[in-house]
Amino acid sequence: MFGTRPEAIKMAPLVKEFQKNKDKFDTKVCVTAQHREMLDQVLEFFEIKPDFDLNLMKPGQNLFTLTADVIVSMKGILENFKPDFVFVHGDTTTSTAVALASFYAGVKVCHIEAGLRTYNKLSPFPEEMNRQITGRLADIHFAPTEQAKNNLLKEGISSEFVFVTGNTVIDALMFAKDKVEEVNDSQIEFLKSIVDISKDLVLVTGHRRENFGDGFINICNSLRQLALQKNVQIIYPVHLNPNVQKPVNEILGSVENIKLIPPLNYPAFVWLMKQSKIIITDSGGIQEEAPSLGKPVLVMRDTTERPEALEAGTVILVGTDASKIVKKASSLLLDSNLYEKMSKSHNPYGNGLACGKIIETIMTI
Repeated sequence: MFGTRPEAIKMAPLVKEFQKNKDKFDTKVCVTAQHREMLDQVLEFFEIKPDFDLNLMKPGQNLFTLTADVIVSMKGILENFKPDFVFVHGDTTTSTAVALASFYAGVKVCHIEAGLRTYNKLSPFPEEMNRQITGRLADIHFAPTEQAKNNLLKEGISSEFVFVTGNTVIDALMFAKDKVEEVNDSQIEFLKSIVDISKDLVLVTGHRRENFGDGFINICNSLRQLALQKNVQIIYPVHLNPNVQKPVNEILGSVENIKLIPPLNYPAFVWLMKQSKIIITDSGGIQEEAPSLGKPVLVMRDTTERPEALEAGTVILVGTDASKIVKKASSLLLDSNLYEKMSKSHNPYGNGLACGKIIETIMTI
C-alpha cells in the first residue's frame, strides 16, 4: 500500500519480491495516488500494475481531506479482500491513514522503515507525527537500522515484533543504477545534453514545508553564491509547489552555472545522482541512497530522523544557513581528503537485501 513517489520507490522491490513467491503469497498492490504523475512513473519503471487504484489526488488537496478520503476509500477494499497483512511505508499521510483503516478493520499492519524519529513533532511536519502514529498502530515493525529498532523498544514495542532489515530503498537503488544505463529515457537524454562534464556537478533538491519562506530564500542565496565558483555546475530539479517555485525562479532563474529543470522521473534522477559530485537536499530518502553511490550529502534541515548517516559521516546537517551551506559545499569540492573520507564512508542503511529479509520474516509469522 503506497501513494507517493518515495513510497513507491521503496516498496517496489518488496512487491517484486512478493511476486516471486506466488506459491506462498496472494499479493495485491493498492495505491492511493497521493502523487499521481510521479507515482505512475515509478510504477512504469518497475513494471508494477496496481490491483486497486484509489486515484485520490485532487487540486488544492490538503491533509484534512486526504486523510479522510484514504480512510473511507480503504474500507471497501479491506472488507472485500480481507488481507492477513497490510504493508505500509514510512511517514506519509497515506501510510498513517491506511494503518488506521487497517486497525479499524482488524487487519495486522506491517510497517516498513519503522522507528525513524526526531522526537520533534513539527520537524519534519507532518512526517514525524505520521511515523509515530503509524508505529503505534503497527503490529510488525521492519526497522532499517539498530538505532531505529532501539527507538521502538524505548517506546514500549516488544522486541518480538521488531526486525532489523536494512532499508528497501537500497534494494531499489541497486536495481535502478544498472538499469538506467540501458533504458531509453528522454529525460536522461535531456540531462546528457545539459551536464557540463568539465565541472563539478552539484545536485540540489528541496521541498520540505518547514523550509517554506525565509528558509528557501536562504537556500537560494547560498546556491547563488556557490555558483560563482567557475568550476561548479548546479542542477536543480525544482519541486512544483508554488512555495518552492517562486523563490527559486526569482533568485536563481538567471544565474550562470545553475540549471533549473522540471522534476525528474526516478531513472533520470538516479542517473543524475550518479553523475553528481555532491548532493544538497532536504530529502530523507536521498540521505540513504547517496552513500551507496559514494556521494556526500549536505542536508538542509536542522534535525534528521536518520542519525546513523550523521554518525557514519555520510551526511552533514547544514540547515538553511546560507553561509554554512556555502562553506561546507566549498570544502567538499576543494578538499580532496575530506571528500574521499565522506564518499567512502560505510552506508549504514544496508546492502540491498532488505526485501529478502522481510519475506523470510513474514514466512515465519
